[in-house]
Amino acid sequence: MSRVSIFSSPFLLGFEDMERLLDRLGKTASDGYPPYNIERLDSSEDGTSHLRITLAVAGFSRDELLVQVEENQLLVRGKQKDDRAKAYLHRGIAARQFLKAFVLADGMEVTGASLEHGMLEIDLVRRPPNRTVRTIEIR
Repeated sequence: MSRVSIFSSPFLLGFEDMERLLDRLGKTASDGYPPYNIERLDSSEDGTSHLRITLAVAGFSRDELLVQVEENQLLVRGKQKDDRAKAYLHRGIAARQFLKAFVLADGMEVTGASLEHGMLEIDLVRRPPNRTVRTIEIR
């Protein structure tokens, strides 16, 4: 049985990578951990948009977090080390790991990340696209 996709339209050429990206995101765990916000910051006069993703990553240190841009995805990974030397009488805070993936549109650029008070902030910018019109000579 073949799968039908909106990207199979003959008018959408070259979107195979986007389809694979959406498939990969659909397979990523979406348990809601860690919680996050996405906020729009002030836009510049030149049309540049600024966004900030804030993730609540209390208990994670800088060396336990990884922020990467892979293809058109922003990947945020967290992996806490389980300290076997400690003997817990009660353990309510589990050492857990996570992977959060955000799809980035063309032109989106990650400009930086910072960690303070258990909040990981990732700044993004989207510059307006250069609109060009090109006439193709018919031979």
